[in-house]
Amino acid sequence: MYTYLLVFHIFVCMLLIIAVLLQSGKGSELSAALGGGSGSLFGPGAPANIMNKITSVIAITFMITSLGLAVMSKERSSGSITDRIPQPLQQTAPAAPSDAAPQVPMESK
Repeated sequence: MYTYLLVFHIFVCMLLIIAVLLQSGKGSELSAALGGGSGSLFGPGAPANIMNKITSVIAITFMITSLGLAVMSKERSSGSITDRIPQPLQQTAPAAPSDAAPQVPMESK
């Protein structure tokens, strides 16, 4: 189920990118950027066209799939990825042979 939702999410991501890029820019002229532009900035605007509605539906779908993936990934993983790394083997020093004389530390002067 997680894999299917992930594939659908990637598909929705691509659709959202395409939908945003296909929209026409509003108020992107230099006069609008410097404050002189149309007076309809806060006034009544044109009704939303079909592209705005499509983008809104795709964006809502994107948010829902993102939340679904977040919930599923939390249930899927039980811990940190560092817990899965195998621990290195502990190496011990080789035992001294029993017939060897004990080593006496040298004194420094």
